[in-house]
Amino acid sequence: MASSLPPFTVRRGEPVLVRPSAPTPRETKPLSDIDDAEGMRFYSSGIHLYRANPSKASQDPARVVREALATALVPYYPLAGRLREEPGRKLVVDCAAQGVLFAEADADLTADDFGDVKCPPFPCFERFILESTTVAGVEPVVDRPLLYVQVTRLKCGGFIFGQRICHCVVDAPGAMQFEKAICEFARGATEAPSVTPAWGREMFMARQPPRPSYPHLEYREPACGAEPDRMMTTPPGDMARVPFFFGPREIAGLRQRAPPGMRCSRFELVAACIWRSRAAALEYAPEEEVRLSFIVNARGRREIPLPEGFYGNAFAYSVAAITAGELCGGDLGFALDLVKKAKSAVTYDYLLSVADLMVLTGRPLFALSRTYIVSDVSHAGFKSVDFGWGEAVYGGPAKGGEGPLPGVTNYFSRAKNGKGEECIVVPICLPKDAMEKFLLEVEGLTAEL
Repeated sequence: MASSLPPFTVRRGEPVLVRPSAPTPRETKPLSDIDDAEGMRFYSSGIHLYRANPSKASQDPARVVREALATALVPYYPLAGRLREEPGRKLVVDCAAQGVLFAEADADLTADDFGDVKCPPFPCFERFILESTTVAGVEPVVDRPLLYVQVTRLKCGGFIFGQRICHCVVDAPGAMQFEKAICEFARGATEAPSVTPAWGREMFMARQPPRPSYPHLEYREPACGAEPDRMMTTPPGDMARVPFFFGPREIAGLRQRAPPGMRCSRFELVAACIWRSRAAALEYAPEEEVRLSFIVNARGRREIPLPEGFYGNAFAYSVAAITAGELCGGDLGFALDLVKKAKSAVTYDYLLSVADLMVLTGRPLFALSRTYIVSDVSHAGFKSVDFGWGEAVYGGPAKGGEGPLPGVTNYFSRAKNGKGEECIVVPICLPKDAMEKFLLEVEGLTAEL
């Protein structure tokens, strides 16, 4: 990864509204009771970096993307609307083709100046994404464009596609589905996208009457400990961010420490390793409850009959919880068992229970204290977003973590290490004085026996 960029300027034009290129329905569409939770009310940022393509030398990428975006907004017309909040904090989309915000820019950089970016945060990402207005440090989502796009031309002929999209309306797979529709039109498609979008939000509406049937620790703060959570109180300037690569050697070391016969995914192995190592590095008191909260995707599961083309939020947070003393005193297999049980707990009934809880409790934010929140985006296919210039040099989240407290959240993504090996890469953010201990803990769990 490039540690720094040469001095550069970005000349950004005045943002403009891009509306659907053809008439679209004028209607109001309610979000699901999972979509409009407090934890979804932010904009998720992504960046795609492209090299020059000689066959595209006569084409302006900003114009190509802008025209394709307008075409894609016809089938995806709710994304051109605006959110409105109704009684009970219920969010609905006013679909009136209000448009998304688009800006084109130029930077005196080349694609090579960025080096080999393997994981977020993308260098100087704030220069390549279009921000919206904040109010008291918070970015509202109501009555704002749901999508912000910036295309930055590079002096080598390549470009950067930066986008920020409201998480209330799409999750990561849904956002990728929409971006790929833009790409199809950018590459010359003239009719409908290959995947027809489906709204389908009624699948995740609260039951009548609402009846939560699970404890939902993810929305209940752990019992107060003797000391405040260091992740909540350490100033940003005292935090360190280091990418950790879990390649074949590290995964093999973790598998050797799993109980014989236990089938584990790479995600489960890495999540258990990081959770245990992080709790030890932060030196929580033995009696304090620590948690791992992770996203469990409902897509591709036969018992959850999502309509094809669904692009809303289709996941739940599941929680593994235990005292720090028990977690750090047990072996990796103990942590793995907790992770696997939490992962298997998410069913369609669980998702409906979350929706019920949202309605009954005012759509609260998920718990943050002494909690490590992870999202696996390693299979999202970010690099496959092709506007006609070829595969992205970098494609993925702009930041290392997003939402209410970025230091608590992490993306698991996929990249190659210095040996060219496929890895799960995790950008860890911890207080500086805890990072060295975290490194030693991870090394101890991943060293091959």
